[in-house]
Amino acid sequence: MSVQTVQKIALAFTIVGALAWGLVGLFNFNIVEAIFGVDALFTKIVYTFVGLAGIINIGLLLMPFEETARK
Repeated sequence: MSVQTVQKIALAFTIVGALAWGLVGLFNFNIVEAIFGVDALFTKIVYTFVGLAGIINIGLLLMPFEETARK
């Protein structure tokens, strides 16, 4: 699996996480807990993947713009 593929998967998880937080902020509705349950193992796994995706995307943030534009 290439670095670009991992970054795109991480970006997708980050977008899903951002949309979920948007629902919490606007409507006080947590879609992850609504689907998988409060304190469910899969809910924690989803939150963990979103957090790891954010960490991976820090690399994109720190990458020079010219290098990002070429990918």
